[in-house]
Parts: sequence; structure tokens; C-alpha cells
Amino acid sequence: MVWTASRRYTILNASLRLVKSVVPLVTLYIGKLIIDEVIIQAGAELPDYTRLWWYIGAEFGIILISDLLNRAIGLTDSLLGDLLANSTSIRLMEHAAKLDLAQFEDADFYDKLERARRQTIGRTVLMSQVLGQIQDFITVLFLLAGLIAFNAGLILLVVISIIPAFLGETHFNALSYSLTRSWTPQRRELDYLRFTGASDETAKEMKIFGLSSFLVDRFKEVSSAYYDQTKKVAVKRAYWGLFLAAIGSLGYYGAYVFIVYSAVVGAITVGSLTFLAGSFNRLKALIEGILNKFSSVAEGAMYLQDFFDFFQIEPQVAKSTAALPAPKVISKGFSFDNVSFAYQNTTKPVLHDLSFEIREGEKLALVGENGAGKTTLVKLLVRLYDPTMGVIRLDGIDLKEYDPQSLRNMASVIFQDFVKYQFTAGQNIAVGNITDETNKPVIQEAADKSMANRVIEELPEQYDQMIGRRFHDGVDLSGGQWQKIALGRAYMRDAQLLILDEPTAALDARSEHEVFKRFTELTQGKTSVLISHRFSTVRMADRILVLENGTKKELGTHEELLAHNGMYAELFRLQAKGYQ
Repeated sequence: MVWTASRRYTILNASLRLVKSVVPLVTLYIGKLIIDEVIIQAGAELPDYTRLWWYIGAEFGIILISDLLNRAIGLTDSLLGDLLANSTSIRLMEHAAKLDLAQFEDADFYDKLERARRQTIGRTVLMSQVLGQIQDFITVLFLLAGLIAFNAGLILLVVISIIPAFLGETHFNALSYSLTRSWTPQRRELDYLRFTGASDETAKEMKIFGLSSFLVDRFKEVSSAYYDQTKKVAVKRAYWGLFLAAIGSLGYYGAYVFIVYSAVVGAITVGSLTFLAGSFNRLKALIEGILNKFSSVAEGAMYLQDFFDFFQIEPQVAKSTAALPAPKVISKGFSFDNVSFAYQNTTKPVLHDLSFEIREGEKLALVGENGAGKTTLVKLLVRLYDPTMGVIRLDGIDLKEYDPQSLRNMASVIFQDFVKYQFTAGQNIAVGNITDETNKPVIQEAADKSMANRVIEELPEQYDQMIGRRFHDGVDLSGGQWQKIALGRAYMRDAQLLILDEPTAALDARSEHEVFKRFTELTQGKTSVLISHRFSTVRMADRILVLENGTKKELGTHEELLAHNGMYAELFRLQAKGYQ
């Protein structure tokens, strides 16, 4: 992954670390030469300090080089880390875009997504650890050569003193990962509570309903429970770590005593004493660091596995091997044949045995009480879901035979819960066909059709005005103004199928009537579906489908349904009575 992020920086970083790995041995050896030279010159009748000054100058140069290498390595680590975080974030977003809407509505999937998302940020440390491991390992090889030349038995002492601490760290890393993974839903809830308790989107209701204490109490409850669990692991890790480190220290000082004794009895020079003691100390620290980093890398790899696991998730609404492009012009229309649909992890179907047609060029209105399945039907129509049973056809061909993205590109859908993007006004409309983001005439034409131009022309920067309060100089809009902006997205592409799923709920009756009247005029000859609870709007449709508990209750024109005197007529008269 690092190599893919930047080959140039990876090669540069590796080269710098290779040079840096030699520095500790060279520094220790020059220190040995300086001490031995000092002792020699101190006992000489006519001391000659020339060599000593050269040694000191060489040590000073090594220190400067070492500092330069450290800074260069830190710089390339930082640059590589940023590139790695960017590339992994892009991969995550690209893969998420391929997955199904139903998967985003599943809690287990969302836990995996949350864990993967966290890995896009925190893996820079892991990258530095892995590269540092290579550098330290090479340094260990150089130091081992020096110690082996003196006494190979010291190496065994080093290893024995390190193993207990390494095993302890590995054990507790596994415990920490297990705890973090099992508490993913609770940590996600904590993030949600933090956002909800301090957000411009929730501030009004926080104050009106006095919800702050409720959220704070819930946060305290969940965070305290999580803290108690992590505290248990941290405390055990601390006292076991102390005990195991003491064992390591005993091994180190046993070797140190042996080296000092060798110097006292004259087996080695004082300079060799400092070289060997320094080498042993550095070697112990490096091996301990390598082993500890290894357990940290292993822990990081466990978490990184979450990132890779996310990429193993495949969409269920799959593209067939010989997928057909969606028709440029609808010739026959859509047909639902005994279609049933139930959401994942539920047994009760939202739609049940539904059969009807949407004719080419027809404006069909969907009517029904909340929960009747209107929005679900629309999502099936553009293949955000596949039916649990039955078949949906376009021009006589099963929707599953078409390329899903091609199918969605031929449609333009505005949902009731449309997204309020913290973008400019022009970009907020352009998301309806983002390839035309810079095509201002097309954006302005779409705004004119949705009447969003009246809103935008009053903004200080007009189409370049940042919408929303999240960023500097942003301007917020009323619900009705937002809806006109969102409606502009429906007109951004030359869609063969246009769907309005209650996107005008925040508009007053006059504005909604005007919007749908214009929608009717602009969609002449095109297939369209609209959902609205206002029957003055619904009656503009060619035909009206009445849904009840996910089944087809009635289907016909406004006049036919009134004459039938069924559910539609009852709802129509109830609403009309409210205006009398």
C-alpha cells in the first residue's frame, strides 16, 4: 500500500533509513577510539592530540549527519503518511459507492464500515513502525557483529531478557483489539451522541426539548462502561509489564557486570568497555523496541484487517456479466409482476404481490398512508433494491439484465429526505448531473425550471454562494428554499424517468401547486412518478396508484377513482373537508 501511494518517496525513505542504520555502530566505535586515544595520550611524555581531534571532528560530523537523516526520514514519513491516508480514503469511498443501499441500512455492515473508516486515518503510525523495523533490524545486525567478536554468550542473555516482555505485550495487544472490536457499536453510539449534542443541525431541538441532560447522561453511561473495561486491561498491562521488564533488566545488568569485570582484570581496554557496554545497551533497546513494535505492528495488522475485510463485501444488486445498457428512450414502460419486497432482517414484507404498469410517457401518482410502501416502490424502480419475489421489467426486459448504473443514469429522483450539501448553490443543483458542474447555463436552466433561481438571485454570491453554516461565509436557507434548490437537481439531466418523492413537503400549497404544474409541463412525453399527500397535486397525474399495506388497493384516473368511491375517494374527501 505504501509503495502504491508513492514509489519515489518509498525508495527515498528506505535509502535514508539504510544509511541511518549504520550510524549507531559508527558513533559507538568512534567513542571507543576517542577514549582509548585519551588514555594513551594521558600516559605519553610528549602527547600528540592530532588523531584525537580528528576523532572528535568525525563524531561531530556523524551527529550532524544523524540529525539530518532523522529530519529527512521524518519528512518523508509525513509525506508518505498523508499520501497513504489519501489513497486509502479514496479506495474506501470508491468501494462504498459500489455497495447496495440495503447494506448501508444494516447495523453489522455499518460497524465494518466504521472500523474501516478509522483505519484510513490511523495507519500512518503503522507505516512508520514497519519502515522503522527494517531500519532497526539492520542496525541490530551491525551491533551483533561487534558483540559476537567479543563474546557470543552475551547475545543469548539479550534474547532471554527480552522474550518475557515481548510475550506480555503481544498478549495484551490481542486483548485490547478484542475489546475495541466487540465495543464497535457502543463507540459508534458515542460518536453519534457527541455529534448530536453539539451540532447546528440539532441545536434548536436541543434547546426546545431540553435534551442536553438526556444526551450527556447517556454518554456518561456508555463511556463509563467502556472506560471500566479498558481500565481493567490497562491496569493488568501495567503491573505485568513492570514485572516482565524487571526480568529483562536483570539480564541486562548481568551482562553489564561481566563486561565491567573484563575491563577490571585487563581483558579489554576502557574504550572497548564503553563500546561494548554502549553496544549492549543499544542492542537491548533495539531488540526490545523491535519486539514491542512487532507486537504493535501485529496489533495494527489486526485493525488493518478490518480495512481489508470491508473490501471483501460485495454488492448484492450485482451487474450481470452481459449487462445491457438502459434504453435511451423508453418504448413500452415499466411493469411490476407479482413483486414482493422485505427489508433485510425483517419478516414482514413492505410490498406484497404487487402487479401494475407504468406506461411510456405516463405520469403516475402514488397515494397511500405513511408506511404503505411508496418510497420503497420508487427505490425498486431505479434498482436501489432488488425484489424479494417477482420481476420488474423495463420495455419487457428484467431490470436485473440492465447495468445498474446505466439504469440510474436514465432516471432523475428527488427524495423527501434529500441531502443538504454544504456546497455552493450551483454545486447543490449540479449534483443532479455532476459532470455538468462547470456548465453554468445548464445549471441556471435547471434552477429556472425548479424556481430555485428566485432563491439564488437573492444570495450575496448567487450561484457561487456557499450554502449551509458549516463553512466560512455560508448562508443557511429555509426548508422551502432548500427544496427548490433540490428540485433543480431533477432537471439537470435529460432523464427518461423523473421521480419526485414528496420533495415539496416544506413548500406552501401555492408553491407546491406551481412546482407540480411546471413539472407536468416540463415532463410532457416523459415517464414520471410523483408522490404527494396533497390531492390537488395528485390529480394532475394521468393515473393514480393507491397503496395499502404494500398492496395495490386501487388504480385509475382521478375521476375513475372518485366514481369508484373507494379508499382514494375517502381520503380525497377527508382532505377537501379540511379546507372547507
